[in-house]
Amino acid sequence: MSIEIRDVSKRFGDFHALRQVNLDIESGELIALLGPSGCGKTTLLRIIAGLEVADQGSILFSGEDTTDVHVRERQVGFVFQHYALFRHMTVFENVAFGLRVKPRGQRPSDAQIKTKVMDLLKLVQLDWIADRYPSQLSGGQRQRIALARALAVEPKVLLLDEPFGALDAKVRKELRRWLRRLHDELHVTSIFVTHDQEEALEVADRVVLMNSGKVEQVGTPQQVWDHPASPFVYGFLGDVNLFHGRAHEGLLHLDGVALQTPEHSQAQNANAFAYVRPHDLEVERYTPGATGIVAELQRAIVVGPIARLELWPENPSQPDGHDPLIEAQMAAERFHALGLKDGDKLVVSPRKARVFLQN
Repeated sequence: MSIEIRDVSKRFGDFHALRQVNLDIESGELIALLGPSGCGKTTLLRIIAGLEVADQGSILFSGEDTTDVHVRERQVGFVFQHYALFRHMTVFENVAFGLRVKPRGQRPSDAQIKTKVMDLLKLVQLDWIADRYPSQLSGGQRQRIALARALAVEPKVLLLDEPFGALDAKVRKELRRWLRRLHDELHVTSIFVTHDQEEALEVADRVVLMNSGKVEQVGTPQQVWDHPASPFVYGFLGDVNLFHGRAHEGLLHLDGVALQTPEHSQAQNANAFAYVRPHDLEVERYTPGATGIVAELQRAIVVGPIARLELWPENPSQPDGHDPLIEAQMAAERFHALGLKDGDKLVVSPRKARVFLQN
């Protein structure tokens, strides 16, 4: 089922949760709504579900306006962060619940329910715990049961609100891979809300970056990572360093270094800033006359093959209150070869940067 979101806005008192959001979701797609707390992603999910009513705009399912269709009629399945399993019911009965409460004319027979529930439990690889109760399961198992229950009623759309938010990092990673494999098998149009960049980039077909009630960018994980559309997107997707300087005729002048910025060849001595990811910084020992940003190594964290460096610039300059600390990454092998230690004077040069002119 395809979903069209047209000019959807929502306010809670003076707070603008959503501001004229437009989005097209193709049938069978797995979409991530990604953004910080309060950006409007959960509100949008609830409006798609019919749990919340938009102040203006419309939601179309496969071309049909569902704006006034009750949540029970939308054929939507939900998975929430906190499982919402019935504690007094076994795993089997939890998954069977949606089938048992169907109107008499639509309700499957007991034999059909048993077959369907066991098939779903096999799908989520938990058929061996059908007789247990939720209190006897791990967090990851409970979340898989919640997903099986949502799928039991054969929803046209599956909505997941921070589905792995309550789980520890290792279990989250396992369930992310598992959800992706499950989706590739079922092809149910699915939308999941997350504030975890890694989760969105790893699982989704496309990522919808949201900020302050608006859609900032929509694209594949590779597109939004390689070509961020705005400073917000660049800053939100992973660690990033922010450098201030001046753009003039295709060059960005920072302290001790000039970067080629052909996209801003028309700029005339304009205020600008450059975003540079830690792995895009070249780090060398300082020698007199070296070009680059001179900084002192304050701390090095070497874990596995990567060394993460925290550097304090010799001339810190962050006019808008950003922390001037520079984060760089290099191979642990190179770090050891250079023999670096805390307090060493280094020079840093961006290999690659994304430059924005300051409005």
